[in-house]
Amino acid sequence: MKRMTKIVVTVVAVLAIAGVGTYEVLASSSPNPCKGTTLPHEEGKPTSTGGLPPLTAGTSGSADVAGGSIIHVVAGENFWGSLVTQLGGNRTVVLSIVTDPNSDPHEYEANVSDAEAIAAAQFVIVNGVGYDDWALQLIASADSSNQVVLNVGELNGVSDTGGIVTGNEHMWYNPVYVNRSVAAMYSILVSIQPSSRTYFQANYAALNVSLGQLYDRADAIRTAFAGTPVAATESIFVYLANYTGLDLVSPPEFMKAIAEGNDPPTQSVVTFQCQLQTGNVPVLVYNLQTVSPITSSMKSIAVANNASVVGISETIQPPSVHGVNITFQDWMGSEYLALYDALNAKTLGE
Repeated sequence: MKRMTKIVVTVVAVLAIAGVGTYEVLASSSPNPCKGTTLPHEEGKPTSTGGLPPLTAGTSGSADVAGGSIIHVVAGENFWGSLVTQLGGNRTVVLSIVTDPNSDPHEYEANVSDAEAIAAAQFVIVNGVGYDDWALQLIASADSSNQVVLNVGELNGVSDTGGIVTGNEHMWYNPVYVNRSVAAMYSILVSIQPSSRTYFQANYAALNVSLGQLYDRADAIRTAFAGTPVAATESIFVYLANYTGLDLVSPPEFMKAIAEGNDPPTQSVVTFQCQLQTGNVPVLVYNLQTVSPITSSMKSIAVANNASVVGISETIQPPSVHGVNITFQDWMGSEYLALYDALNAKTLGE
């Protein structure tokens, strides 16, 4: 039987929202080592998904999968897995590989079961940007025919050679990238199984509404607290800080090093410590899955100087409750609420 060339999705024209804004660096000119460093930021506030975009895939000329059988999907991580599950519904079976809330996803090591699942999948979603290279290696080794691969990093133009914004792998914290990735998932599902187009379209519409409600919470943070100085132990929070207009003062060199599992430069540690000790940073955002002695130390300093600590995670936490999977929206929404409450703590205290 003739082998068909694997489709690797890198760019999808279906966009649920406007394109990403430009970034600029606003460097502090103060010689004070305790002066906060302003990060690169995204100009303008991206909007949440509004309405269904026009289809560019799967509207004609595509053969159904086994006459409408179940589509087997593998997602490298459970946050992407949750979103594609909501789109695919009962037309899909989705396996999310990285789900453990107690380990660092950067350190995940693939096994034989992962290789078998990816080889058998019709649709594979990887985060990319160096986050899950193990999955890309398994995809290359399997060389499966008729398999569609969505690389979220390539889709959104994020590269592991970029900086703390353009090379930031934590794309699920960027509403713009989430919306664009969901649109791509939708188009791919339709292209694989055109007979279910109406079903997928209804699920996509429902997910758009749900994501819109989620990002209304982020908008509420922007409205109430834009410009408020905050700190973070690593770069996982950069996208959300930009979206909500918060002033993320932590040294970029510190956050990038921690995210990559490296020791941060000494000067960045000194600057970060000084920032927290001033008592002028009301909130520290703390990655629960990349804990180290240095991040634990910064957390202690923050608490000692009356900062509220907000824990966020790289994968959905908890993955499920009483056997029911937690959705991307529920997980992210709970983090937004915790962030809002932390930012509002001073007002509540008064």
